[in-house]
Amino acid sequence: MSLRSSANRCFVCGPGNPWGLQVGFRLDGEVCRAEFTPNNECVGYEGVTHGGILFSLLDDVMANWVFLRGERCTTAKADIRYRQPLPVGVRIDLEGRLLKRRGRVAMLEGKAIRHDDGTVVAEAAGSFVVEAWTGAGIDEI
Repeated sequence: MSLRSSANRCFVCGPGNPWGLQVGFRLDGEVCRAEFTPNNECVGYEGVTHGGILFSLLDDVMANWVFLRGERCTTAKADIRYRQPLPVGVRIDLEGRLLKRRGRVAMLEGKAIRHDDGTVVAEAAGSFVVEAWTGAGIDEI
């Protein structure tokens, strides 16, 4: 699957953004998943992944839960809890889940989990406004 051109330049997942993170999201039942390994360009303090990068990843894993089902959304509100520093070079698994939906508002949660030991590095909860949109979120290859 590939993203439509409307998201092609997204900083987190857009394949057309050479400065972006190039994360590939996918649906696995009721969970949106992806993997990411931060490199030295993602650093905050020396050797530690910048918290803004982690927040961007969590925002996108939640939004892609909606997008990959053929709807577009924008973040209305999000809260993040950083549980531990993420060293550069350590892979995380990203998970996004729907908590509930009321009309055009989808409430989701996202988690960043160390792949090596299963520890939750950061977690977020967000409210997303689902927009009217006639296109599908993905193209089949």
